[in-house]
Amino acid sequence: MELGEFERDNAGSCRLGSAVPQLCKAGPCCLGIDEAGRGPVLGPMVYGVCYCPLAKQEELGALKMAGKDKSITGDGRQSWGAPWLPVNAPWDFIGWAVHILSPNLISTSMQQRAKYNLNALSHDTAIGLIQHVLDAGVQVTEVFVDTVGPAEKYQEKLKRHFPELEVTVRPKADSLFPIVSAASICAKVARDRAVKNWRFLEDLGDVSLEYGSGYPNDPKTKEWLAQCLDPVFGYPQFVRFSWSTAQTILESKAVPVHWDDSESDPALQGTRSVLSFFARKEASKRQPHRFFHERKLETVTGL
Repeated sequence: MELGEFERDNAGSCRLGSAVPQLCKAGPCCLGIDEAGRGPVLGPMVYGVCYCPLAKQEELGALKMAGKDKSITGDGRQSWGAPWLPVNAPWDFIGWAVHILSPNLISTSMQQRAKYNLNALSHDTAIGLIQHVLDAGVQVTEVFVDTVGPAEKYQEKLKRHFPELEVTVRPKADSLFPIVSAASICAKVARDRAVKNWRFLEDLGDVSLEYGSGYPNDPKTKEWLAQCLDPVFGYPQFVRFSWSTAQTILESKAVPVHWDDSESDPALQGTRSVLSFFARKEASKRQPHRFFHERKLETVTGL
């Protein structure tokens, strides 16, 4: 699984995937969706999909992947997953795709003026991946999804977008459906590699790169967050600065910033708005050029 495209520019998002197996274009297929890295304060969140022909589900089930994504971690997960990943494998009936969402994208989405919460971001990413696979020519008929938020509402939302598909949304779907567990492993392998090979654009100086698990309750992660904080510019883009753990450290250790608000501060009442300096000036007394006069063109102030 190569992530070179994301590693070259890790500030936004990136969608990657395998070549589509011919069998997946020839007959009805099932598709599973799961994510990795929803909770950590460090690193990207990755959504993964796997798909295979319905006729091959028994072979997929024989790999006994259901639940394996949780019991195997790190290098062990990558080496265990390698035999069936299409990029390495004789398995010619499984396809996959991942969508990597950078920490910077997650934080800016959650903190923009029109709030875009993590659930909505997750739903839209899953919908985008399903559509991506359909557009690639895969004959998807059944979709299995690990839920984000209430399962019934999420299932209804997906059915509205894809009324022609049979959609099943369940909590812990990765332990129930092998195709979802396969998707989960794809997502986790991609996240593991993205975190391991993260290219810091910022100069961290002597700060150690031993940042623990990346989860907010990990003492090692909290210690690293305190060490890498710049008092003026905040955190490197590896950090999800919208997480409460990061915000708490920012509030206690960063330089405070006060934004004057003329609407609420009586002392600033009557102060000219910045926009007023860009307003159009009053019409000049100077006569217009003959070009306009000859063509009977006049300046208007409204349409």
